[in-house]
Amino acid sequence: MAAASSPSPAPAKKQKKWLRGNNKLIHRYLGEARAALAAAAQDTEDGDDAAAAALGLVSLALEMSPRAEAALELRARALLALRRYRDVADMLRDYIPSCGKSCSGDDATTSSSSCSSGSSGSGDLAAASRVELLSPDRDRSDAGAGAARFLCFDVSELKRRLVAGFSRNSNTEAQWRYLVLGQACFHLGLMEDAVVLLQTGRRLASAAFRRESVCWSEDSFSPSNTTSDVVSVTGNRRTSKSGSASVAPASEAESVSQLLAHVKLLLRRRAAAVAALDAGLPAEAVRHFNKVLDTRRSVLPHPFATACLVGRAAAFRSAGRPADAIADCNRALALDPAFIPALRARADLLESVGALPDCLRDLDHLKLLYDAALRDGKLPGPSWRPQGGIRFGEIAGAHRTLTARIQQLRGRVAAGEGCSVDYYALLGVARGCTRSELERAHLLLTLKLKPDRSVSFAERVELVDEHRDLESVRDQARMSALFLYRMLQKGYSFIMSAVLDEEAAARQRAKDAAALAASVPKQEDEAAKAEATAPVIPMPRTVVTAATTAATPMSMSPRLFCRDMAVVGSLLSRGGFDRAIPVKCEAMSC
Repeated sequence: MAAASSPSPAPAKKQKKWLRGNNKLIHRYLGEARAALAAAAQDTEDGDDAAAAALGLVSLALEMSPRAEAALELRARALLALRRYRDVADMLRDYIPSCGKSCSGDDATTSSSSCSSGSSGSGDLAAASRVELLSPDRDRSDAGAGAARFLCFDVSELKRRLVAGFSRNSNTEAQWRYLVLGQACFHLGLMEDAVVLLQTGRRLASAAFRRESVCWSEDSFSPSNTTSDVVSVTGNRRTSKSGSASVAPASEAESVSQLLAHVKLLLRRRAAAVAALDAGLPAEAVRHFNKVLDTRRSVLPHPFATACLVGRAAAFRSAGRPADAIADCNRALALDPAFIPALRARADLLESVGALPDCLRDLDHLKLLYDAALRDGKLPGPSWRPQGGIRFGEIAGAHRTLTARIQQLRGRVAAGEGCSVDYYALLGVARGCTRSELERAHLLLTLKLKPDRSVSFAERVELVDEHRDLESVRDQARMSALFLYRMLQKGYSFIMSAVLDEEAAARQRAKDAAALAASVPKQEDEAAKAEATAPVIPMPRTVVTAATTAATPMSMSPRLFCRDMAVVGSLLSRGGFDRAIPVKCEAMSC
């Protein structure tokens, strides 16, 4: 019985031989995948094909060994080379810092429903472990404390984490994870997460280099090959219009340093713009946002560009430029039609200028997004996708407020307020403006917001959503710009007609004043002619004294007047009022 129960040595030898064969095959696949990635980094034309071939080889290796660390690293780098950043983020989701915070907050609001299934328990356990993701000893955390903290958890998830913690070195595994995920987070618009991850990856790489350099002699001292052998292939395969490559690919350490400096510069400029807007300096905020959006150094990821466009729209609105603000909201929605802050901002702007039907259209779209979020139990898009600071817990209250607002606006439209657009506010001119002021404002807005020119921003933006291509973004941006352009033309015609009516009324008033002014001299000439043709009646010469003058009332001689003013002046100078003054008095008819 003992001999029958003991395992035979033949199957054990076959199993060892099978494992050795699989290991050799896995090493061969991984070697070919590394060669394909190196070729993809150097070739700018057929780089995607080489990266796809490397991804296929890595997939074959992972089928034989799903937990092979080298295969996981090559798979992440192949996805990064293929610009599949969302797949990289989904693969390394537990390492995204903001994802841990947002997911933990959402799990806290829906804890009653999450504990009913085993999968939700694994999500809670993952959320608890994301608190210390950036520590080197992440996988060595106590699983018993996590199980005691939560009432429902997945045993398979806990087992997987324990086995992974005992079988792998967390310092060496986290190094490539942070570097690769940091680059993917930059392209996904998660700038703060990219800074944290890249800095952590550089710190771990420096620590590994110091540990390795201890046993090196002075003659064999050289930079670590762990961070410089693999060539970065993100952003270096961009070619110029002539078809030649722009720059030669740099090592991963250099590319990470350059990317980190660029991300910090963008974050500093955005922080300066937000601070200027909070301080009440909208012109300064617009200047800083322009530096971010009009950068020529490299392309911007479209989630980050969308958030900056909404921020610049808020600055334009504070500066009294609603047309420019609406144009920025149109660009943001062309990049991301489900971006909730952009829909809110454009609806508020359209309501402020009196375009109530268009405002209702945006509010209805926003209500559909709220309904979808309440139905799915999460915000639109993946959980790590930024939504401008909006959290799922705010959706229910915002939905009730939005429903009441839609009903109020529909009542105003039914009352006839839908056609009363404030074109003066839209064009940024004052009521009673002159024709020159109106033409200048209209010319500036037309040159900036021309439909053909409004789509040029898409060339400086990197699209990371596989469901939207550049042509669809351009088409939607052109349609939105055409709608705004027609509104501006209608407003220009409306205000110009009012200006022309005011100018015609001013010309009529001037004509009436000129006619009235011309009639007054004609009456004076007629009076002078009548005075000149009147007959002269001679009067006898008399001597007038002061006493007789005082005693004679004015009614007795109303037609007398003095013709010799020199005599009167000399009399007054001498003070002799009692002397007789010989004067000539004549009667005259008026």
